[in-house]
Amino acid sequence: MTEQLNVQQMAEKLLAADNILILCHKNPDGDTVGCGSALYYALLALEKHAAVLCADPIPGRYAFTNPRLFKGEFEPQIVVAVDVASVQLFGEGNGVPQYTRHVDLCIDHHAGNSGYAEFTLLDGSAAAAAELLYEVICAMRVEITPHIADCLYTGLSTDTGCFKFSSTKASTHITAAKLMEAGAHVEELNTLLFDTKSRERMEAERIARNHLEYHLDGRCALIYLTRDEIEQSRVDPADLEELTSLPISIEGVKVGLTLRQQPGGSYRISVRTAKGVDACAIARRLGGGGHARHVEQQAVELARIHAVFLGFEHVQRVGGFDVRSMLVQRVRNGKQQFVFGFGICLCKTLLCACGLIGLAAHRVEHLRTQFIAHKKQE
Repeated sequence: MTEQLNVQQMAEKLLAADNILILCHKNPDGDTVGCGSALYYALLALEKHAAVLCADPIPGRYAFTNPRLFKGEFEPQIVVAVDVASVQLFGEGNGVPQYTRHVDLCIDHHAGNSGYAEFTLLDGSAAAAAELLYEVICAMRVEITPHIADCLYTGLSTDTGCFKFSSTKASTHITAAKLMEAGAHVEELNTLLFDTKSRERMEAERIARNHLEYHLDGRCALIYLTRDEIEQSRVDPADLEELTSLPISIEGVKVGLTLRQQPGGSYRISVRTAKGVDACAIARRLGGGGHARHVEQQAVELARIHAVFLGFEHVQRVGGFDVRSMLVQRVRNGKQQFVFGFGICLCKTLLCACGLIGLAAHRVEHLRTQFIAHKKQE
């Protein structure tokens, strides 16, 4: 069980160590990269040995943060994670697992943080981990240089959708203003992070839009990309993350779903919801997590998704119909109707959990009938 720290206590823990390893989460976004880089430069200013480690490469759009990447050149005295809600999010690449067995410190803003670190600074109301880290760096009495300000602004702005998400509060804007005063290059950063799209990103977006589906009278919108399509587009992982905002941006949509096939064949699901719709409960049942209106679930087998969404824990067959085999085979055959299999289930279950619709028994039976009819057509 983790021990909760306040800002000052976290600052003191960092000040007491000399060799500090900073861990980011896999598929790094602007908040984890911005925090990792800002903390690295803050520790460097205190003449401490520090470096950043991530299971995946830092996306090109964040290359300007330019932290020192860990190559095993020192033995960490303290391991600190930034913007990482659970151990599963660290990933397996780049030798990361050997340093995640014992994480000393965690600075995070995800309310569902699993408490894996020995000591945690957690504020679920913060818009980004960067908002918390700004306070920690100030408590360490380190000057917020223009570069540190750039890194923190990157985390703050990307995790709030350029301050458009509901997580943005007055305190978020106050922190942003202080970063501007410290010399953050806001105009250039906003252009780089929000107004510039690569050709590869545009191609991935085009493919995803072609797969756009509506369910439940337009209250749910769903897009997906298969592994082949992702590789075909050559889209950067950071750009791929941004596609998750497409479905929820549609008028009248309450739940937006983005499904991305992973190398092993499983699917990563991103859920974004409108105000008043909390999808966290569903994500937790699948082993995922995030915020009330934005959750992530990674590496989920289709059969497990289907089982959970139908309300059965170990379902293999529904009314004599082999759900698992049909779904898995459908994807292996390259057929795109897999969305038909669990997309509707996901939409219904999410809205049911939020009280927007009732998932009555006849709906489940209707879904089973649809499956059987679809199978016969094949």
